[in-house]
Amino acid sequence: MEALQVYFGYILLVVATLIPIANPFVTAPIFLSLTASFSIAERQKTAQLTASYFFIFLTCFLLFGAFLLDFFGIQFSSLRIAGGLIIGHLGFKMLFPAPMLMENDQQTKTANDIAFIPLAMPYMSGPGAISVVITMAAQINTAETLHDELFGYLLVICGIAVSALICWLVLRSAPKIVKFMGANGIVAMTKIMGFFLIGIGVDMVVDTILSIMG
Repeated sequence: MEALQVYFGYILLVVATLIPIANPFVTAPIFLSLTASFSIAERQKTAQLTASYFFIFLTCFLLFGAFLLDFFGIQFSSLRIAGGLIIGHLGFKMLFPAPMLMENDQQTKTANDIAFIPLAMPYMSGPGAISVVITMAAQINTAETLHDELFGYLLVICGIAVSALICWLVLRSAPKIVKFMGANGIVAMTKIMGFFLIGIGVDMVVDTILSIMG
């Protein structure tokens, strides 16, 4: 039972790290703008495709992240500090955002046209999310046994899947969420998530520096 709690806690940690970065609540108004001319079925298909691409994209970076580190000769500690700086930067941008330009080009777009770019990438699985999963991959590869390594990958993939499910639910319910939260509510949610992102980024940098010094 204790082991299950540890595993469940690790999955929640992955979700708690990815969701503020993906921030589907901020993407929801953009999603509505891009799908304004879509039918309900097309809009739901777009939400499903976006979440699927989010899962596939981050899972690929998780599985091949260690190879990329080896290929470019990047140390885990360096990547962790870089990831912390990126996450902190994203947090500052969310706390002090520049005016957001909504996409107005509606022409003859389909779900396939916008689900991957720009919704899945770069809005929800941009540099911050990529750096997080690559950092997790590098950390998993330090496991002592192959069993622990494979299990570590499985837990992170589960966390990515749960995050993708949350993103899908938010985008699918975007009209209701935007109406319920309003513009001020979305701004407040963005600033709260930005504050937590800054904390996560600082923690990654400080922990890495302390481990190097120790």
